[in-house]
Order: sequence, then C-alpha cells, then structure tokens
Amino acid sequence: MLKYCSIGSGSSGNCHSVGYKDTNILVDAGLSGKRITTGLKDIDIDAEKIKGIFITHEHSDHIKGAGILSRKFDIPIFANIKTWCAMKDKLGDIKDSNMKVFENDKTYSLGDIIIRPFSIPHDSSNAVGYNIYTGNEKMSIATDIGEITDNIRRHLYKSKLVVLESNYDPNMLMMGSYPYALKKRVMSQTGHLANEDAANFCVELIKEGTESILLAHLSKENNFPELAYETSKGILTQNNIIVGQDVKLDILSRDEISNIYTL
Repeated sequence: MLKYCSIGSGSSGNCHSVGYKDTNILVDAGLSGKRITTGLKDIDIDAEKIKGIFITHEHSDHIKGAGILSRKFDIPIFANIKTWCAMKDKLGDIKDSNMKVFENDKTYSLGDIIIRPFSIPHDSSNAVGYNIYTGNEKMSIATDIGEITDNIRRHLYKSKLVVLESNYDPNMLMMGSYPYALKKRVMSQTGHLANEDAANFCVELIKEGTESILLAHLSKENNFPELAYETSKGILTQNNIIVGQDVKLDILSRDEISNIYTL
C-alpha cells in the first residue's frame, strides 16, 4: 500500500513523504531539518530510513533542509545535472556518494518504488515533477508550474492521486504588495499556476482516472485555502463532477502535516 503525506506545502516550504513497503522517500526538503524530522516522526517514519530525497528544483522552498538531512542521516539526494549545478553551493558539503544525478523523462527504481522525473515549465534551471509507481498504482507530484503543457498532461493522466499546484488568485495577486515585475513573473508561463487554471486541469485529470487531488503550494500572500478549494469545487461542479463522490479534493497546509493518503 502506497502512503503519501505532506509535511508542509506552500510558498514558504515544501516536503512530501512517499512510502511503499520498506522504501520511504522524500520529494523536496524545503523546510527546516528539525521540522521535517519531527513531521516524519509524527507519521511513524524514522528519518534514518529515508532512502532518498528527490528534488524538483533549486529554489530555497524546495531544498532548505536537504543538505542538513543528507549529512545527518546519510541520505542520497537525487536531481538532474542542471539542478545540481544550481543548488550545490546552497546545500553545504554533500558526500560524493550521496550526489545522485538522473535524467528527465527516464524511469528509475529505488527499493520498492519506481520514480520518473518529467520536465515542467518554471523559472529555474531544469524543474521537474514526479510520477511515482508502486505495483499497479501511480501517483504524481507537480507544483511550480507556469502552465499546463502536453508533457504534463501525458505524465499526470492515469494517476490515481495527484498533488497539484494551486498557487494564486489573480485578483489577490494584482491587488497585493508584490512589485509589478514579480507579479509578471508569477503569472508568466514559467511562473505559477492560478487557482482557476488548476481547477480546469482537475476536470481533465478526473476524466483520465484521477480519484484524489491535493491542491498544493498555495501562496501565502496571494491565496488562501478556502478560496483555492471553492474555486476548484465550483468548476468541478459546473462540469458535473461531485466532490466527495467522484473525486476526493483536499488542500495541503503550509503549517501542518496532512492526512496520510493511501493507494
């Protein structure tokens, strides 16, 4: 049984725990090492048993605790070469044996888990999302998305559970305190995904077999959980999809660990 839990998700830090049989991994480690370790303990996972940390991209809200965890618990860190070049100096000293390089759009196995990184459009060196396979089940994690591309569709379709960015509300963004240049960056094709765009993609995902959608990486300043949830629920309802019956829809918190979701 695959188990997923968010230790924290938002513009201030992201960390996802995925486990199957005897293999536990993290996708991103953008919180403090202490918070990640404590969060794992709360869901009965010993940080010493983490087999690898898979990085999506080099921004601090995705790597903050990665170097600390790697050094303390001797955990390998996995990323593509461009991401490694961009983040290596930010992580501190990492053992050569724990610096693992993958190629996008290739499939890898680690213990009982099969994982496939795929390219996503974001203003970083070479950002990725992840497909995670266990037996006949598939889940996917895709945040920090400027736009929904055909490559994202190809990789997220047929995922039973999807962690999907729903980062900002356009009206809140435009009325907020961000400098105009940053607002343009967030709204660009290599920025972040707006609530309505995420909601419309949820319709596609459900039609392609997704049963659970967890809205993630909400902006602290330009969004709030109720708005993201109601935006997706409203668009799903307009498309004759009933939340709670046709799909499970939840919001991942920035400050609290999530429920444990199983496949």
